[in-house]
Amino acid sequence: MRWRKKLDLYLALIRWDRPAGWLLLLWPTLGALWVAAGGFPGWHLLSVFVLGTILMRSAGCCVNDVADRDFDKHVKRTAGRPVTTGAVSVKEALMVGALLALLAFALVLTTNAITIGLSGAALAVTLAYPYAKRYVSMPQAVLGIAFGMGIPMAFAAVRGDLPPLAWLLMLGNLFWVLAYDTEYAMVDRDDDLRLGIKTSAITLGMWDVPVVMLCYLAFISIWTLALGGYVQGTLFYVSITVALAQVMWHFTLIRARTRDGCFKAFRLNHWLGFALFAGIAASYAAQ
Repeated sequence: MRWRKKLDLYLALIRWDRPAGWLLLLWPTLGALWVAAGGFPGWHLLSVFVLGTILMRSAGCCVNDVADRDFDKHVKRTAGRPVTTGAVSVKEALMVGALLALLAFALVLTTNAITIGLSGAALAVTLAYPYAKRYVSMPQAVLGIAFGMGIPMAFAAVRGDLPPLAWLLMLGNLFWVLAYDTEYAMVDRDDDLRLGIKTSAITLGMWDVPVVMLCYLAFISIWTLALGGYVQGTLFYVSITVALAQVMWHFTLIRARTRDGCFKAFRLNHWLGFALFAGIAASYAAQ
């Protein structure tokens, strides 16, 4: 049926079959939500941030595919995307993205003024990111800001203010995004060099693997030190140990810089985020 085929194209556009993307945004956001609330934040805020994260990541995919459509057709991994092939028009993709962003904004309207204001900043950075790779040598840093906006939004929604802890956790999360999105960029390095696209993998050159490892360690260290006075109990430190073990596993996956190894490392990153969130949630539950 025609409508079913169109629906399948729209689901492919928003990467519905690849939940790793929105999980990378979700876990640190939920971790911040739990810390801000001192435990379970309630079903209302949990629903707002889970659904809002999925909707905004999906909207971001629409904008990204429109912005990169002329590049994607020359890259092995992205040549089959719906906008690139013409199966979904630019107008359609932008309309789908706008609808999803409006639905996310409707959710934010049920919170407070500070959170609503931050959502506008988050949208602006999301729209800017696809174009950053044309001008910025480390566009992954722009993505890190976009992906970290859920953290101060979570604190604002729960507390009505923005404590230094929110920005510190966002800084730590920025290092995590730099780590996993550099792994992602390592997959397409050959194609990006040929097309003249700027990425952290290209900028770092042979320093890519050591810098990725340092970024992972910076992320975990910042979150561990920042949350030490808030998240009590052994379970949190068990989750830190599990996260560090995953970092070492990632080193084994990316050290040879193969496409398959780097892509696998990127796809599995959400488990590292889940480990930290699980430690935070379990620690509050055990108190």
